Amino acid sequence: MAVFTPVSLDEARAFLAGYDLGEVVELTAIAEGVENTNYRLETQDGASRRRCVLTLFEARTDEASLPFCLGLTAHLAGRGFPCPTPIKDRSGGWLGRLNGRAAAVIEWKTGAWLRHPSEADQAAAGAVLARLHQTASGFAGRRENPVGPAMWRRLADRCAAGASGEDRSLLDQVEAALVRLDNPFADDLPTGAIHADYFPDNILFENGTVSAVIDFYFGCTGPLVYDLAIALSAWGFDAEGRPMPHALAAFQRGYEAVRPLNEAERAALPRLGEAAALRFTVTRLHDRIFHDPSKLVTPKDPAVFLRRMDHWRAVETV
Repeated sequence: MAVFTPVSLDEARAFLAGYDLGEVVELTAIAEGVENTNYRLETQDGASRRRCVLTLFEARTDEASLPFCLGLTAHLAGRGFPCPTPIKDRSGGWLGRLNGRAAAVIEWKTGAWLRHPSEADQAAAGAVLARLHQTASGFAGRRENPVGPAMWRRLADRCAAGASGEDRSLLDQVEAALVRLDNPFADDLPTGAIHADYFPDNILFENGTVSAVIDFYFGCTGPLVYDLAIALSAWGFDAEGRPMPHALAAFQRGYEAVRPLNEAERAALPRLGEAAALRFTVTRLHDRIFHDPSKLVTPKDPAVFLRRMDHWRAVETV
């Protein structure tokens, strides 16, 4: 369960007093995610009952970036893209403070993420990612990638102080990849606002279609094809990190049916796929080495993303 900062029902009620949402009647921790604290809120306003998400932003989320992230979701939702709308308080702001953390209330979206998506689901998710890129093209905000090459280097350096055994072996391979990739974003590629965390558990389906894209808190400005590379690395491999060729093909086919890649993007995709796999290897390795057992969250296995790097490197060689 991803709960880093406990919130009582009374504390939630005091915080929600600044919103026109009625009385808080239920507060339930959301048992997924690894970055922020999330609660499902149910409120009652007369005969109307409403469900929202209360999010408290933890240490890895830079508060200064939140206007970009919330602004991007508001921009997309306002143009009909399937994502939650941030809810403003009575002062017109999206952000407040709760138990020492920046906090926001977000619209609840129905649906569930798919643990075993079909090829049709893969293609649908790819098409929605392309729609996201197209719909976000008019968004004026900019944010540097918070988990780019400079952060990979800092996390690897920190891991070196605590790695041993299997983690030390993984770190050695991370170090080799850092040298090999250097700055993988040097090419002149189409850029814009990207999700940067387009994993299956952030894409909700309902009645066979995508009902919502959630969790834009790694959103930033970057190469659009890097967002595709992250998504392919998330959707196109099994639980052990082995490639699933039909899934990879279906996702990319769905994406390119909406937004075809240009030749430069196509050439850069394997290298950016390796960069995406490196990014999640090093962050997961760091979180495992420095895991605080008092926090209700289970670290994810970094090795399964290291195996993805081997796939992308082989594709680039071919």
